[in-house]
Amino acid sequence: MGLAVTTLVGALALGTAPAGAAARTPSWHLKDTQRADVRFRGLAAVDRGTAWVAGTKGTVLRTTDGGTHWRDVSPPGAADLELRDVEAFDGRRAVALAIGEGEASRIFRTDDGGATWTEAFRNTDPKAFYDCVTFFDPRHGLAMSDPVDGKYRILSTRDGGRSWRVLPSAGMPAAQTGEAGFAASGQCLVASGPKDVWLATGGGATSRVLHSGDRGLNWTATDTPIPAGDPARGVFGLAFRDRTHGLAVGGDYRADQPSPRAAAVTGDAGRTWTEAAEPPPAYRSGVAWLPRSSAAALAVGPTGTDLTTNGGRTWRTVDTGSYDTVDCTRDGACWAAGEKGRVARLER
Repeated sequence: MGLAVTTLVGALALGTAPAGAAARTPSWHLKDTQRADVRFRGLAAVDRGTAWVAGTKGTVLRTTDGGTHWRDVSPPGAADLELRDVEAFDGRRAVALAIGEGEASRIFRTDDGGATWTEAFRNTDPKAFYDCVTFFDPRHGLAMSDPVDGKYRILSTRDGGRSWRVLPSAGMPAAQTGEAGFAASGQCLVASGPKDVWLATGGGATSRVLHSGDRGLNWTATDTPIPAGDPARGVFGLAFRDRTHGLAVGGDYRADQPSPRAAAVTGDAGRTWTEAAEPPPAYRSGVAWLPRSSAAALAVGPTGTDLTTNGGRTWRTVDTGSYDTVDCTRDGACWAAGEKGRVARLER
């Protein structure tokens, strides 16, 4: 990525874009993972140099030099699993989620950069299907399953993912018929601050975002304007820059179907959602706020990347490459990952 684009992205993140900047087009800098046989839907960006990706064939890769070199740190014996989410605390500690019915849903943890892994959780309920995992801090985190007996199931950890327990369902509202989460980007369950967490849904009559302010014990559900009513439609990704301001993206993941109203925004912690005046032109599965920005964010999907500079009210396409997920770091780097081993970094 050229210096002019780097400067532009940094200015947008700080809200100081120069006159005429809207006409310029930022682009991702691809990193060679040498794994074109893997689709990476899980991404944990630690900083400009360090990132973890997780994907098909039980694959986990880690870089500590900005993507120049990647180390295969996949959990042993996981080749038949679909890893769809990874959460990293630093370059050595990470938690990876495998999705699927019954025992295919598992959680792994490493404390040594992936040299060794411990299987911390294996689902034994044939009705459960885990989709996403998130952390409030290095000790406290949650994982979510599609509805079991009419309600979303929530796992909780208090020891950084070493052990997990199912939370009581009394505070969880009933799921709609056909409703579920989407394990598309690792962003169907996201946290902000010490206690707030949001869960994205689709497939039911309406798409919804559920919010908990007490680490998953009690939840409220709110409809969003992103279309649902079909198993392929709904909210696929969420991002909150604080406990109040959030973005939702989604649509219909089928390539031959349109995705109108594919983005929404909230300014009240998810109690209400407003559709974007100019949404992304197609289905988007991942979204992230740019570092140190109160207004700029990126959304990604199989047909491209979109940028907003006004808090999600309007979006414009800035790249046409295929990505499934995106994550940004405090030191000013944004990473994206997707099909055919694609990983890229957008530098400040």
